[in-house]
Amino acid sequence: MKYHDLLIDDGDLVLDEGHNPHLIQDRTVIAQDIKHAILESQFAVKLIAERSASLIADIKIQIELLVEEDVRLVSGTVRIEQPKDGTLYIFAKTRNFGDLDFSITHSEVN
Repeated sequence: MKYHDLLIDDGDLVLDEGHNPHLIQDRTVIAQDIKHAILESQFAVKLIAERSASLIADIKIQIELLVEEDVRLVSGTVRIEQPKDGTLYIFAKTRNFGDLDFSITHSEVN
């Protein structure tokens, strides 16, 4: 275990049954950090609002470049998908902890 953090879900600290903060490690920490970086960059908001196919592709590239900046990931492994339901899926390979994937939904962006 190299990385440790507190789990944040929908902007709130997640507590366990004993009302203690839920701890996360390694791959989950990396995914949470990247997710928060995307949300804080406002790229997800722009992506949802945009209707132009070429501008949507541009925003996806900007998100990919942002994710690629994380040195804990293997360069060139980031993949972003956005099916019709509006959810953004991010896939990548970490240097030490295997594959990682997570999603960002409409409710998390608002």
